[in-house]
Amino acid sequence: MGEKETRILGKNLIELLEKFGDIEIENVEIRAEELTFLIQPVIRSLAQAPQLVPRVVEKEIEALLEAEFSPPIEVYPGEIAEVQIGATKSDGGSRRKVIKIGGAKTMPFYSFEATNQNKPVLAVDVFDMPISLAKAVKQHFKDVMEDPADWAKKYVEDFDADIISLNLISTDPLIKDTSPKDAAKTVEKVLQAVDVPLIIGGSGNKAKDPLVLEAAAEVANGERCILNSANVDNDYKKIVKAAKKYGHIVIAFTPMDINNQKKLNRYLLDEGLPKEQIIMDPTTAALGYGLDYTLSLMERIKLSGLLGDSDLQMPIVAPSSNAWGARESWMKSEDWGPREYRGPLWETITTITVMMSGADLFMLSHPATVRVMRKLIQALYGEFDSDQRIQDWITEIEG
Repeated sequence: MGEKETRILGKNLIELLEKFGDIEIENVEIRAEELTFLIQPVIRSLAQAPQLVPRVVEKEIEALLEAEFSPPIEVYPGEIAEVQIGATKSDGGSRRKVIKIGGAKTMPFYSFEATNQNKPVLAVDVFDMPISLAKAVKQHFKDVMEDPADWAKKYVEDFDADIISLNLISTDPLIKDTSPKDAAKTVEKVLQAVDVPLIIGGSGNKAKDPLVLEAAAEVANGERCILNSANVDNDYKKIVKAAKKYGHIVIAFTPMDINNQKKLNRYLLDEGLPKEQIIMDPTTAALGYGLDYTLSLMERIKLSGLLGDSDLQMPIVAPSSNAWGARESWMKSEDWGPREYRGPLWETITTITVMMSGADLFMLSHPATVRVMRKLIQALYGEFDSDQRIQDWITEIEG
């Protein structure tokens, strides 16, 4: 093709582009050795008509500016069950107030799709004996760690805790082997010391925990506590029976497997425990230590429940205090920055991640995490206008 023919081709292409905006050429074969020879004159021809490009681009920009954006709205056929934690005097208990979780109709904070009435809830860890804690946490409670009732009371009075998560770790046969009867006395003592709802956890010993939780359920009769936890490795039937008899809630714990979670939930349902008395614990890993698996799993579980899977329509609990198991949260290192700040931030980021993934209830250790998360939740629910920057979180933790 000569220079004249090429110019004619370029002119024709420009006319077609002006008319149609873009063109598509079919059944054309271009040999590579002719590509440079052919295309350069066409480009030069296009360059000689600069008015074309601004005109086309201008039209596209105008159309874009005039277009209205409407976020895609998903209407889910399912809904997460609402679980009431705690019981007031009128409910047959003695708690100051009840707390509700679940009831979600859409994913967390998708307020443009639906309104999730119940906000995420923060619980705090208390133990029935002094344990090895990160220095950043221990400094706040070293004067009360000998008495779980005083520990719980300090958390409520000084840090405005919503729920106490009492961990009866001394019942472990390898630690103190505290009897179920004595463990129940500890539960009773904590219930008398504070008027907020209670989560009652065992030591993790599969043989001992059902006995401990059964005794605890009896002394907390009518208080609608959370029993932590039932799993396929322990006598979950005994725990369910106690929950039904004394009016409590059961945490269904599984190690990061949606199919195992479905199976365990079905076991509890088959034992006659309604969805309104079940909370799922699919396992929470720490930031940098498997958190990506956790958020993926929680999202799948929450979406499955919203899409109609009745075996997964229960709220989710996340023990975000597992973040303190990551060495980066507590290990002394000048390169990593002050651990007094680093630890609470590690727990906070872990909590934010699982909250956005679908968790409803969180177990925390550091008061600063509780304070920051409470403000963040209030801001996300539009309860106050906040111009606080992320950089100010360090100041918030220090204060």
